[in-house]
Amino acid sequence: MNHSPAFLELVNQTREKINASTIDELIDQLHRNKELVLIDVREESEYTNGHIPGAIWLGKGIIERDIELMLPEKKTEIWLYCGGGYRSVLVSVDGGFKAWASSGHEVVKPD
Repeated sequence: MNHSPAFLELVNQTREKINASTIDELIDQLHRNKELVLIDVREESEYTNGHIPGAIWLGKGIIERDIELMLPEKKTEIWLYCGGGYRSVLVSVDGGFKAWASSGHEVVKPD
């Protein structure tokens, strides 16, 4: 996907202020913290076509509206991922779903 220069600039500025986690760090945290919630912020059709095991879908367009309904406990640790690490940049798994899948980790796909 080609991203606009303004979008890429915003993402890059935001990345300077956050700590994105690697796939290995995510796996480590998933093993250590059974309460961690992994949220896929891609489009619902992307989630349906394949997602990280255990992830729930809460798209970028509705997350702000619905997060408290799905996860009312404010101390819940959440990690976000998207397709390539752009849309989820505020709390991000570096490389997103593409990095997970290309690393050979399990992917949930429709039957």
